[in-house]
Amino acid sequence: MSIQKDLRLSSILIKWYNDNKRDLPWRDTTDPYIIWISEIILQQTRVDQGYNYFLRFIQRFSSVDVLAKADESEVLKLWQGLGYYSRARNLHAAAKMVTDNYGGVFPYEYKNVLSLKGVGEYTAAAIVSFAYNEPYAVVDGNVYRVLSRIFAIDDPIDSTKGKKVFAGLAQELLDEKHAGLHNQAIMEFGALQCVPVSPDCENCPAASLCLAYAHDKVRLYPVKEGKQKVRNRYFNYLDIRVGDNMLLHKRTGKDIWQNLFELPLIESEKQLTIEELQKENRFKNIFGNSAKVHIKYIVEMKHILSHQIIYASFYKVTVNNIELSNNYIKVKVEEADNYPVSRLVHKYLEKM
Repeated sequence: MSIQKDLRLSSILIKWYNDNKRDLPWRDTTDPYIIWISEIILQQTRVDQGYNYFLRFIQRFSSVDVLAKADESEVLKLWQGLGYYSRARNLHAAAKMVTDNYGGVFPYEYKNVLSLKGVGEYTAAAIVSFAYNEPYAVVDGNVYRVLSRIFAIDDPIDSTKGKKVFAGLAQELLDEKHAGLHNQAIMEFGALQCVPVSPDCENCPAASLCLAYAHDKVRLYPVKEGKQKVRNRYFNYLDIRVGDNMLLHKRTGKDIWQNLFELPLIESEKQLTIEELQKENRFKNIFGNSAKVHIKYIVEMKHILSHQIIYASFYKVTVNNIELSNNYIKVKVEEADNYPVSRLVHKYLEKM
């Protein structure tokens, strides 16, 4: 591969980008804080889904100092519905690192940006190249797809070898004088032109360089080793009402939705009937010696995560009184929306 060819590809991508890029607010700034927020929000999230979250987040947390001083529950509440909540927790923790370690000034050097909680190699490269034009190549899903097709690379993108190959190639192709522009261009090219299914190869400005197109193998790239096995889980949620109050529980374990609130939950190995649920010791332990317990099945929901499928059954339970353990809090029904919850629980509460 010659340097001349490298620069030619970069030139093609940058020209295409200037003609076709989307008008997005985080592209009109070199502020590393705003770029960082946008990159974290857009991880595992489509632009159209994350756009309004970005606007609300920047409006509420206008600087890294404001974010660092916020309560984690408020950060999670504003994140509600985006999923992958560890991103929000890490974002909050990283803001505190910036204030504690860098005097509230977002770090400049790649290694320091990389040291922040929740910031990996891709995000660090994006921040320093977009904000400071530092010569670090980004490699995300779009970049994998573009490079694997143009150079017909058979190394799986989810393998250790493949990641090393693509990282090296991306860095080799980078136009270091225009690093930020090049990185923006190749990612946008993958998002809009070199799309996963049925790309418009005949009208692609890089078609003359694309080995996959030349051999009619575009559909075969990128190559993956295999998908992770999907795990099925069965959740039985109890919407417990005591007068005008309901019970909530905070998830604190190292599992999905950590530090989010939810309805009292009994997880089972299979779907339970209402009779089987009531025979569970965990069910009995929640209510203790409550005089009257009225339970009614409400709805069943299927919630798909990256490697898990949640089969959730929701039950409305009415009791006259209940002795609260340390695991639960009692809140007014109309105030439940003030607490950050998972999208699954939020959908149920919307129905109710």
